[in-house]
Amino acid sequence: MTDASKTGSPLGEFLRAHRERITPQQAGLPAGSRRRAKGLRREEVAALCGISPTWLTWIEQGRTESVSAGTLSRLAEALMLTHAEREYLFNLAGLKSPHETPPDRHPQARQALLDAVGHIDTPAYVMDGDWCALAWNRPAQALFLGWLDQDEERPCLLNFMFLNPASQTLVEDWPTRARRMVAEFRADVSTRLEESELADKVDKLRSGSAEFDSLWRQHDVQGREGGERAFHHPEQGRLVYRQITLNLAVSADLKLVMLL
Repeated sequence: MTDASKTGSPLGEFLRAHRERITPQQAGLPAGSRRRAKGLRREEVAALCGISPTWLTWIEQGRTESVSAGTLSRLAEALMLTHAEREYLFNLAGLKSPHETPPDRHPQARQALLDAVGHIDTPAYVMDGDWCALAWNRPAQALFLGWLDQDEERPCLLNFMFLNPASQTLVEDWPTRARRMVAEFRADVSTRLEESELADKVDKLRSGSAEFDSLWRQHDVQGREGGERAFHHPEQGRLVYRQITLNLAVSADLKLVMLL
C-alpha cells in the first residue's frame, strides 16, 4: 500500500481522523461563514486542550516523548473519544493505561484453556492476538463453514470475514458486523501496530479486500462487548446466539469466545 493513508504516524492519522469528525457546533465553537476545514482545525483543538498548535503538530507527527497523560486526557475530551478510543490513543502514544496488566504467559494455563474448549456444548473457540483460532469445538466447526471447517492450523477470522465470500452469506447483516469487527481488531492490536508481522497481515487484508481497506482507513475503535449474533446456515437455517468473550487472566492475548 502506498497511498496517503499509509504515510505519517498511526497516532497522527488517528487524531486527524477524529478531529475531522467533530463539528464546531459540537465543540461549542462558531461555525464561521468562510470555513473550509473539514471538522475542527488543529488550532481549535489545541486551544480546547490548552496547548500550542505547534505542540499538537508534534503530537500528530508521533513525537510523544514528553507528552503527559494530562495532555492526552484533554485531547480525548476535546475529540469526544469513547472509552475504547481513549485507551487506543494512550496505547498509540506509548503510555500504558493504569488499569492495564501486562500478559504473564503460563503454558499450562493456556493449554488447559485449549483443552477445555472441546467440552463446551455450544459453539466456542479460542483466538490468539492475531485473531487466529487455536482451538474450537465441534459445534463451532459445524457453524462456521468456510472458516473452522477448513484444514488449516491457525484459521484467521479476519481472512474468513473479508477474503471469503461465504462469510457474507453466513453472517447476518454482514456490513454492520464487518465494521464492528475492524474497529474491535484495531483497538485490540493498538500496542502492536508497528510490528512488521502485524503490518504485513493488515497490508494483505487491505490489498485483498476493498471493504477492509475502507474500514481500516476510518480509524474507528470499539471495545469487544459481545451481544447478539445471527447466522444463516445452509443446513440449519437462521441461528441466533448471544456472544460472550472472556480473556485468560494469565495470558491476555487469548480470547475464549462462546455463542450461547
